[in-house]
Amino acid sequence: MKKQNSIAVIACWYGKYPWYFPYFIHSCSFNASVDFYIITDNLDVIPDKPDNVKIIFKTIEEIKTSASEKLGFEVCIDHPYKFCDFKPAYGFLFPEIIEDYDFWAQSDLDVIFGDIRKFLTEEILGKYDFISMRHDYATSCFALYRNNDKMNTYFMKSTHYQKVFSTAKHYCFDVCNFVWHAFSAGKPFLEAPPEIMSFTYLILSGAITKDIKVHFDFMLVEGKIGQIVFDKGKIIYKKEFEAILYHLYWMKKIYLPKTTPKNIPDTYHISPTRFYHSRNEK
Repeated sequence: MKKQNSIAVIACWYGKYPWYFPYFIHSCSFNASVDFYIITDNLDVIPDKPDNVKIIFKTIEEIKTSASEKLGFEVCIDHPYKFCDFKPAYGFLFPEIIEDYDFWAQSDLDVIFGDIRKFLTEEILGKYDFISMRHDYATSCFALYRNNDKMNTYFMKSTHYQKVFSTAKHYCFDVCNFVWHAFSAGKPFLEAPPEIMSFTYLILSGAITKDIKVHFDFMLVEGKIGQIVFDKGKIIYKKEFEAILYHLYWMKKIYLPKTTPKNIPDTYHISPTRFYHSRNEK
């Protein structure tokens, strides 16, 4: 029987863990065949941490020094959010983490995973070099890369990557350089003039030239939509649609609980404004 493709998920986080972190950790525990690496300076003990979540302690200065040596120029990471620009380079910057894996993925912590393997099947993994969780652009919160030299250095095809990595400004390089209007207007992305050649631009161009095989599909749910249930490792929307993950990007801006939740249940509900551990909870 053929061995299952291995996956390493990498997230960088600096400072105090956010209130939603226990939900992230809890969802990882239902994906035992995937390994999650959190690169951080946070020394706090993580309650109920499953074995497939691995903590790597590195300071930002250590990463800056290492990245500068590997890239051959001085990088700028003056604030943790700048790591977003570096996500497509994680495979190049952290080879010691991914060396034994077939695929690696970038991730954020404002994510609650569903059944990852149900969506990233062996058939899908066998066909594609890059997999986005959306149909229109490369997803920052979670995206998958084949672990080879081509994909680990694909970010270098951008004529602007040195500018992006060496300046403090956040360029949204991992997604689309903020060219959201192209999507909302239905305009072909490659026709939208960007300030810098973003990773979405590179991936779409590579697909057109058949340099790489890419897969764009709407597999996640996000926004302040509600009607979401986490049920024993699955994300269910409207009691009908299953998703690979729920991205809390917008919801976390309005839901700010005063305490970090403990004892996350195996089933809970998410409304547009908060989490409910019980149907009777008010």
